[in-house]
Amino acid sequence: MENMIQPQIPRLTKTNYGNWSIQMKALLGSQDCWDIVEKGYVEPENAAAEEALTNEEKRALRDARKRDKRALYFIFQAVDESTFEKISEATTAKQAWEILQKSLQGVEKAKKVRLQSLRAEFEMLKMKNTESIDDYVSRVKAVANEMKRNGETLGEVRVMEKILRSLVRKFDYVVVAIEESKDLSQMTIDELVGSLQAHEQKMKLNEETENLEQVLQSKLHVNKGEASSSYVRGRGFRGRGRGGFQQRNKFQVQCYNCNKYGHYSYECRSAPKNEERIHVAAAEEENEESHVNNTDKALKLANLGEPEDHWR
Repeated sequence: MENMIQPQIPRLTKTNYGNWSIQMKALLGSQDCWDIVEKGYVEPENAAAEEALTNEEKRALRDARKRDKRALYFIFQAVDESTFEKISEATTAKQAWEILQKSLQGVEKAKKVRLQSLRAEFEMLKMKNTESIDDYVSRVKAVANEMKRNGETLGEVRVMEKILRSLVRKFDYVVVAIEESKDLSQMTIDELVGSLQAHEQKMKLNEETENLEQVLQSKLHVNKGEASSSYVRGRGFRGRGRGGFQQRNKFQVQCYNCNKYGHYSYECRSAPKNEERIHVAAAEEENEESHVNNTDKALKLANLGEPEDHWR
């Protein structure tokens, strides 16, 4: 019943040969065909040679042919029309696989050029400020796997060292803690990523808490500002009298003596002091009383018909 289920065949494109070959190896292995693709089988030179085989050898030959045709069918199904033209004349799965390998992966010289480019890309990798640990590690792994497919020997320790030294600066203290407390040769990439992700979650929680506190603090300042500004009318608070409301912020207060902003009238330096104001007021009052008395005398003399020089 299992043999009747058609497996899903990965599709080969011009740019995904590396991943496609891995997927096809797994698929062909599940169908007991990969050894035929990789090593091939020996076909008898002619019918007479085949007739000379023992029954056991004939049975093994029939099984090899069957598995080879099954593998070849899967390869045919995995390519588009233009790629199929390259392998249409292949008689065995091994021939078809090698044609695709040479045309898409390239010859050894091309692989070396590609590997040099991948090495440079690997060294230039750096985590972005907006990137998560999971996304960045995926980028590093993608380049590392491509390097391996092109012949590079790349151990997990080297990949982990690359990840740690290329994280953004907010992870500096985490990197130091891991390097001092952990032996990378005894860790796996998954363990390292799990540790970094745990610290990343803590950072996010701290940032969210700080942002919430800043929002609440800003709202509190706005509310205070609105409450205090509701008392400001016209020129601002007037500082006259003891019962006057005192505002801490005097930028909107205008003095009634000098008409300048920033202080109350009783704080004004340009205004006369209290003692001076009292003397000035007293002198003005005496002058006013003297003027009134002189005016009364003049009116009385005028009524008696006396000349004005008489009372002078």
